[in-house]
Amino acid sequence: MLRTLTKRSDFLQANKGLRNARAGFVLLTRPNGGEGLRFGITVTKKIGNAVVRNRMKRRFRELLRAKLAEHGLPDHDHVLIGRAGGVERDFHTMSSELDKALDRAREGKSDPARGRRPRRGSKGGGPK
Repeated sequence: MLRTLTKRSDFLQANKGLRNARAGFVLLTRPNGGEGLRFGITVTKKIGNAVVRNRMKRRFRELLRAKLAEHGLPDHDHVLIGRAGGVERDFHTMSSELDKALDRAREGKSDPARGRRPRRGSKGGGPK
């Protein structure tokens, strides 16, 4: 049975796991210590207004419910992070991309970690 992640700490823990990026989303997977198959969805305000974000979350929810039951990693947390352009992508394309991302996660493969970008407005080596 699929359960939903609700605690911020679970999302932060998932961020320490495997990361597989695709054009419309990023999939994070991490073992959860026998708590079953769980999923979470994150879409930031950078993606668009509330209507756009909610549409993206509905599409992700449907994708995850369809795929995780048979392709999900047992006793893992799965978090989908929305990316710009994910709303316009074809549902079947996103479905096949999710299959590929889950296969890579099952193999223990992850995309290379990207470096931390400095925050805007931080003091440092900006142009003078």
